[in-house]
Amino acid sequence: MLEVTNLNVYYDNIHALKGVNITVDEGEIVCLIGANGAGKTTTLQSISGIIPKREGTVIFEGKDITKTKANVITKNGIAQVPEGRRIFTGLSVLDNLKLGAFTVRDSQENINKDIEKIYERFPILLERKDQLAGTLSGGEQQMLAMGRAIMSRPRLILLDEPSMGLSPLFVEKIFDVIKTLKKEGVTILLVEQNANLALSISDRAYVLETGKIVKEGTSIELMEDKSVKEAYLGA
Repeated sequence: MLEVTNLNVYYDNIHALKGVNITVDEGEIVCLIGANGAGKTTTLQSISGIIPKREGTVIFEGKDITKTKANVITKNGIAQVPEGRRIFTGLSVLDNLKLGAFTVRDSQENINKDIEKIYERFPILLERKDQLAGTLSGGEQQMLAMGRAIMSRPRLILLDEPSMGLSPLFVEKIFDVIKTLKKEGVTILLVEQNANLALSISDRAYVLETGKIVKEGTSIELMEDKSVKEAYLGA
């Protein structure tokens, strides 16, 4: 579904991504693990068209989207749940969800059905639907950010640090939804600092260090890798 080849990204003179190669097959959860500053968020943002690439290609479902604008990439079926959630704090929960569907060309009735499905996934959002999004707790905001992304009917979701700053209870809820999305056929590329958690629910994984992929394999293989255990799994 997704093929990233020789991705090179710079911030001025800083070489942030150095020849990154990633593939994601349809129906997989693939995770990117690495320390702060390794380039994980930059990788997602370059795939989704938020930041430019100096070299490399991004192919999605056989189409070259390397130079495609971010809004068009969303229309093409890729949604990103950004680090820090980035919800519209001055709008209601419901209006945030409606904005998630801005690329969807369908009847209002069917869009309303999509909103109802979000409420089924995240019942707390139904309770808060008329509340300003900025007044939600961190976990509720993460649920809203995920709901907003799902409203675009994506085939691929880029998830950036969904567990960051959340209580264990909310983390469990968020990751249950991730597993449910996979069962429903949504493909996921996951960036997550909690490597144990990320590897436990993913099919394959890549380890990113200072802008380079240094290891890749099945999640089981990496969980058993001595250097990965020492660096990321607390073993």
